[in-house]
Amino acid sequence: QVQLVESGGGLVQPGGSLRLSCVFSGREFSKYRTSWYRQAPGSRREFVASINDGGNTNYVASVKGRFTISRDGAQNTVSLEMNSLKPEDTAVYFCNAWRRGNDYWGPGTEVTVSS
Repeated sequence: QVQLVESGGGLVQPGGSLRLSCVFSGREFSKYRTSWYRQAPGSRREFVASINDGGNTNYVASVKGRFTISRDGAQNTVSLEMNSLKPEDTAVYFCNAWRRGNDYWGPGTEVTVSS
């Protein structure tokens, strides 16, 4: 069974930075595609970024050049470095692990970008 726990959210001013982390508990971390999603108030959950064990990354257009996803196979963690944050980045951020149709989600960590 896979469990995911996110941390690192908080309140930050526009233009600031945050680093989110997600700890993966379970077996065969390397075989999972890991991603970050976010859900703003009143909106649907949306894809933010993903990374596989080969280091291949994908980003939603709105965060390209500002966010960086990474993973550490030794620590079983996935991180999201967020720079130049904007008010529209305000959302609950969720960590996701996917393999062969099995989807696992963390409880989320809240990010608020406001002055």
